[in-house]
Formats: sequence, C-alpha cells, structure tokens
Amino acid sequence: MKVTLIVPAFNEAKLLGENLRHMDAAAEVMRERGWLVDFVVCDNNSTDGTADIAREFGATVVAEPINQIARARNRGASVATGDWFWFVDADSRPSQALFVATVEAIERGDAVAIGTTLEFENVDPFFRFAASLWKLWSVCWSHMAGSFIAVDARAFGEIGGFSPDFFAGEELDLSRRLQRWGRRQKPRRRVRVLRGVPLLTSGRKARLYGFGESLGFLVRAMFAPLRTMRTKEACFLWYDGRRE
Repeated sequence: MKVTLIVPAFNEAKLLGENLRHMDAAAEVMRERGWLVDFVVCDNNSTDGTADIAREFGATVVAEPINQIARARNRGASVATGDWFWFVDADSRPSQALFVATVEAIERGDAVAIGTTLEFENVDPFFRFAASLWKLWSVCWSHMAGSFIAVDARAFGEIGGFSPDFFAGEELDLSRRLQRWGRRQKPRRRVRVLRGVPLLTSGRKARLYGFGESLGFLVRAMFAPLRTMRTKEACFLWYDGRRE
C-alpha cells in the first residue's frame, strides 16, 4: 500500500515546515506496517518561501497559478502515485492516533474515503460554537472537512476530483459524489467520518476576522450556499491572504 500526502499551500511559510515534520512523524505508523509514504506540496501562487520550504523538507513540489483550493488539491493529486490520497491542510497537525484510525478504516475495506472531526487552536466561544455545529453536521451526514480527507485514488479519479466550480465547500460536494460512487460498488463502500481522533488545525480565521465578517459569511452561506461557495469574493476568508 502506498499513501501520498497532498498538502495545498498558499503563503504558508510560517507554518509549513514544522507541520510537514509533524505529519512525517505521524506517518511513521504507516511505515511500521510496511506502507510507503510520500509528500506532494502544491504551491498555490504563494508570494513567500512556501515552495522552498517544501523542497527543503523533501516533498515533490508542483505549482497551481490559479488561487483556488480545489484546483490546488487537484494539481497535487495529478502527480500523486499513492493508492490513497491523503489531503492535509498546511495549517494542520494530524496526530498518530488519527493516522492509526485512518489506516484501520482503510484496512477494513468498506470505506471509499475517510475524514475526521476538527479541533481548533485558541478560538473564541462563538467560533467554538460554530465548529460544534459543523462537527454535528459532518458526523451525521458523513461530510468530510477539507482539512483532512483520505480518499481511494481510483474513486477520486473516476469522479473527477474536486470541482473547480467551488471556492469553498468543495469538500461537501466531493463527499456527496463519493457517497454516490460508493453506493454503486459491490460490495458497497461509504464515506466515513471518524470520531475521537480530531485533527488539530489553526484557529487563525477566528483571530484574523472579526465577528461581523465571520457572521456575514455564515449568513450568506446559509441562505445562498451555492452562489456564495462559487464566488471567490464571497469566500474572502480563504483568499484575501491574511496570515498571522
């Protein structure tokens, strides 16, 4: 078995190096099983040293000039050679426990894709409440968070990867299409969202964007989800380049 960890990165020079080393340490649980592991970093039009840091780490580095997370993930997948693609965001630190649980889910053979719940660093009560609502939705509907997605490479290719129509929420669209793909398989395969092994990810959006900005996005996403998620300007939380 071979796993390719795919890390999309847009101006992540401050966090990327340390987080790649953290991912590599967590991936030791796969190497102990005899699995092969490699890394692909997609530099999504960064203006800092993101690509250089990825190369110093030893990752395969590819470039995606259009600043869009779905395109960045697809570009990384285009050069990946794993049997499974594990997409991990550059501002996240997966634990060994998460990787063990993901490996065990793969070995059971009934999953087409695997996600997990999220744990955010240093966020205020409003953001924590919003995150708890997302957790409930994710677990109940098997919708994966984009920060961590492990997906069968064949299934990912057959459904065409992430849709470039979305500037945010592309992981929800991917989850739904993978669910449909899995229902057609014999035996049936499903999207699984793990519990008890959350992904630790940056809470910087809660710190960088005010209550009004965050609430405004949530309201627009609630009442006009497709129009909001398909408009780059509406998804400014991901694309205006603010970093700590």
